[in-house]
Amino acid sequence: MSSVANVMQELFEKALGIAPPWFIERIEFSQDEKRLDIYINFKRGSKFSYFDNKNNKEFSNLSAYDTTTKKWRHLNFFEHECYLHARIPRVKLPDGTIKTIKAPWEGVSSGFSLLFEALLLQLCSSMPVNQVSKLINVHNDKIWDMLDRYVNKAKEYEDFSNIDSVGIDETSIAKGHEYITLFVDLNKRRTLFVAEGKDASTVKEFVKDFKEHKAEIDNIRNVSCDMSPAFIKGVKEHIPNADITFDKFHILKIINEAVDSVRKQESKENKLLKGTKYIWLKNKHNLTRKQREALKELTISNMNLKTIRAYNIRQSFQDIYNAETEEEFTAYLKKWYFWATHSRLKPIIESARTIKKHWNGIINWFRSRINNGILEGLNSVIQAAKAKARGYRTFKNYRIIVYLLTGKLDFSLVNKSLRGI
Repeated sequence: MSSVANVMQELFEKALGIAPPWFIERIEFSQDEKRLDIYINFKRGSKFSYFDNKNNKEFSNLSAYDTTTKKWRHLNFFEHECYLHARIPRVKLPDGTIKTIKAPWEGVSSGFSLLFEALLLQLCSSMPVNQVSKLINVHNDKIWDMLDRYVNKAKEYEDFSNIDSVGIDETSIAKGHEYITLFVDLNKRRTLFVAEGKDASTVKEFVKDFKEHKAEIDNIRNVSCDMSPAFIKGVKEHIPNADITFDKFHILKIINEAVDSVRKQESKENKLLKGTKYIWLKNKHNLTRKQREALKELTISNMNLKTIRAYNIRQSFQDIYNAETEEEFTAYLKKWYFWATHSRLKPIIESARTIKKHWNGIINWFRSRINNGILEGLNSVIQAAKAKARGYRTFKNYRIIVYLLTGKLDFSLVNKSLRGI
């Protein structure tokens, strides 16, 4: 072997982290195929270790019984695809079974190196899987399988023992009525669990998963959710020590729907209300200059618009959350309820009665100070990813993306190559 070849092999060994008893036997480079193949071997007489995951036991000082040849996709060498090939020893355990050892560079999924998987994780965290597939010339299904393995392995390391406040919300995964339910740690702003559907059984599934991560369900003292009867039932049955806080954003959604219903009815007789929907549903500081001017003109028009009355009731509800004490908060809520139920606006009256049915959960906000604003933010990240990918084919894939983008999973516990990235 020439000195140049020796230098090249030593260089690649250092770059790949190849250490004794492993060594690079040869390198093949094809400019036409834009491909680099690196062949790895081990020194004769070397000893190996094998870890038995099933029995959580390591066997060391084992000789090669025979070998098998394996191949892994590795990081590209500039624009050239790179593949590692190695003769991998199989060893005989004390009980006589034959096992194949795991190479130091071998990834979690079949056919990828650890460094290549680290690259895939980084790419899939910022762009759709189908784009990553085209970029690196690997089939979609192989990438999804790898991501699934990483998510499941990283979740095994999670510790939920210090979690006391959880947010629950559903989000759509496809057109029609397909949903998933997200369970979020409101303190650390991360998704804890993803369940298929949006009924009470999703809470039961979450509790089962929660207990499997070093936690007691009695630790959860507060749950924030919407007024879904399914979620309320699920929490009361499966998280009995938790107080339910009905999320302000979902309460406002009910009131907003009532305000818009008033506007729709009135716009049939008053054409000035056409095209003004979002003026009444936005907070004032979020209005555009044009919308602020339109609101001002409608307010001073002396037309005694029902929509303006409904809008003022909406604004007044938000002011309740500025109360400095629980007594003030309760008193303001009572005054608001009286005003809303005496407004002679049917949609507003119905929304107020809905709020009355969930009175305690609304007042609980002043004690817990939790809401689903964090969850809404995570949901927007998920929906943006879904839009970029033009949807996901299965619940399994959707679950993977949710954990990848919002789970704050520590993948470096699965792949040391990710440490420091």
